[in-house]
Amino acid sequence: MRGAHLLDHQHGGLPGGGEGWLDFSVNLSPLPLPLPEISIAACNPGAYPSVDGREVRVFYRERFGLDASCVMPLNGAIEGIYLLPRALGLKRVLIPQPSFFDYARACALAGGEVVGLPLDAASGFGFPDIGEVSTALQGCDALFTANPNNPTGTMFPKELVLELAGRFPKKLFIVDEAFIQFTEGFPGNSLMALAGSLENVVVVHSLTKFYALAGLRLGAVIANSGMIGRLYGHKEPWTVNAVAESVARCLLQCGPYEEAVVSLVRAGRRFIAEAIAGRPAIRLFGGSANFFLAELSPEFEPGAVAGQLAMRRLYVRDCRNFAALDGNFIRFSIRRPEENLRLVEALVEMAPTAGGSGA
Repeated sequence: MRGAHLLDHQHGGLPGGGEGWLDFSVNLSPLPLPLPEISIAACNPGAYPSVDGREVRVFYRERFGLDASCVMPLNGAIEGIYLLPRALGLKRVLIPQPSFFDYARACALAGGEVVGLPLDAASGFGFPDIGEVSTALQGCDALFTANPNNPTGTMFPKELVLELAGRFPKKLFIVDEAFIQFTEGFPGNSLMALAGSLENVVVVHSLTKFYALAGLRLGAVIANSGMIGRLYGHKEPWTVNAVAESVARCLLQCGPYEEAVVSLVRAGRRFIAEAIAGRPAIRLFGGSANFFLAELSPEFEPGAVAGQLAMRRLYVRDCRNFAALDGNFIRFSIRRPEENLRLVEALVEMAPTAGGSGA
């Protein structure tokens, strides 16, 4: 399996933090979370936190209206991504490609075989219809996907997942909704509210991306209570620390922040799409969440483009190490308006218009 090294994660991020740079390689909220000062002493570091991340469960219950028995708090969604194949003994898993490589790595480490479901640029990296997915599922015991998908930014429609789950009640459908809160259709396009009542649908959700909490690993698995109980039979205790629990409590007061993030990303998405339109050297894909995948025409090489952007202290994600993503692709996130402008100006200067002249 290509790109499976432990340190070869596909989150992006500037080495050492990149002071003075604009980092478009990480798909985090462009706004800092307005958290109050939380002292280590107030978190009582001399005592154990709750064994199961209780305050994170409270957040999911209060914010999303979920039954507490259907929520398993996590040390970031990545804990759930690795726990599920191991705990459920998945043997043959269908995974869209390209996608976040930890899905395949987690399945392989658990002894499972990975079967690729190709997504291609010709169809805009859209997900295949139910007939094609059904055929690909033959011989598989699970589908592991994301909605929206990373790095393509395309949606796996909730309705398609539900139809597949009904058609194949003995197969498991795992959906990573790390970026779902950035989308225009949230919460209606999310499976979180339904997963607790379904036998074969599991949602992995992250608080890292939308709330800009990469340094505090927070997330949850949402599933029916029987599935949650089964997972607890394989999960390590105390994976959510006391500081993370304290922050989870604060997130319930972040309604205005959530509205601001959605509004900012919506405007940035529209601005970038309109600014790049009509330039054949750059083709944008996705954009349903807070990032775009961009294909560069053959005369542009991703490393060279990234190098030119770096001269302007702009950092984007070179996507050449995503399995099954053949071609010249970069990925960049949506940031604040003035920051988006800097990136767009740099890209437009490098990419000729349809008429062949520069910007």
